[in-house]
Amino acid sequence: MSKSSRYARPQMQELVRRLAEPRRLIQVVAGARQVGKTTLVGQAALQSSLPACFAGADEPTLRDVQWVEQQWEAARSLVDDADGALLVLDEVQKVTGWSETVKRLWDADTRTGRPLKVILLGSAPLLVERGPGESLTRRFEVLRLPHWGFAEMRAAFGWSLDQYLFYGSYPGAATLIRQPARWARCVRASLIEPVLSRDVLLSRVDKPALLRRMLELGCAYSGQILSYTKMLGQLHDAGKTTTLAHYLDLLAGAGLITGLQKYAGGSARQRASSPKFQVFNTALITAQAGMTLTEAQADRTFWGRLVESAVGAHVANAAVTGDGSAYYWRKRNREVDFIVLAGKKLVALEVKKRACRGRTVRYVRVFRDGSPDAQIARRQRRQRRRNVPVQTR
Repeated sequence: MSKSSRYARPQMQELVRRLAEPRRLIQVVAGARQVGKTTLVGQAALQSSLPACFAGADEPTLRDVQWVEQQWEAARSLVDDADGALLVLDEVQKVTGWSETVKRLWDADTRTGRPLKVILLGSAPLLVERGPGESLTRRFEVLRLPHWGFAEMRAAFGWSLDQYLFYGSYPGAATLIRQPARWARCVRASLIEPVLSRDVLLSRVDKPALLRRMLELGCAYSGQILSYTKMLGQLHDAGKTTTLAHYLDLLAGAGLITGLQKYAGGSARQRASSPKFQVFNTALITAQAGMTLTEAQADRTFWGRLVESAVGAHVANAAVTGDGSAYYWRKRNREVDFIVLAGKKLVALEVKKRACRGRTVRYVRVFRDGSPDAQIARRQRRQRRRNVPVQTR
């Protein structure tokens, strides 16, 4: 048994708690490829002690709605007491019309009181959410799995911080890091390529070659702000900026790269800003860089960019799970790398070398003093000093 299969991610206990509850909602476990969805569900099913039926739709040419019905009937045959049974359907988004069939079968079990619990897995969060969004309204809840963090890779594989920064956090390729060239080929062929050629193309993509170049550009410029106009100059046959924005959304939904928006205190202004490229996993950068860990550490510019991308990946993955929202801030030549909004808390994060620390502190102060919340707070303090009733917007 591998180390990663013995290690249990924190989200596993949450899934176990949900399975222990009376049958209420379909559980959708969504996340990028190779974040441990299948392993986690298997661990949760084993701990729940429910009789389970596992089925995968990873061969879309051989799977249709009749296949879903067959697996459902097989799981129904396992229900022999009040605790019920469990049906797990992996890669279900690859079956055309799956959501309508799942809705019909789920509602039939609800009417008859059959305690069959269902878990759906999907490798592309964006695609999975589009599926149940309409047909399964009020019938499902999502458990999102982000990429592994440093604490998880250290606990599962004993990695150092430098290893995590360079090799990222794909557990399936972790055992190959002593063979860097083989590790890089594994990431490119077994992780990046299936996402581009299978997962993302389930959505409408008129220019697949452009989508690939968009990913390459995003990895090369991770941590940098790039307007869509500048992207048109970097990409041949790019078409319209709306096409680029759509492809960036698809790549974000697949857990590869995202475009952080500028924090401006208003959602409309945020959407209109130039995106800041950010990978979800630093392995996407290093697997295509053609460098070893030692070579990367010797290149201080590259290593600094990798450190910043690792911090950004942590922030972006936290945003995926709903723990907050991630942005950047820029005003003229002043920039703060990451702005994290969690509830009413606003946190500014800047990643810089020690020599730049003084300038970094000044930039963070400029952001703090110029933010709408800070302006309201200053006005409230002045009004309290003058004994004037406080008015907020």
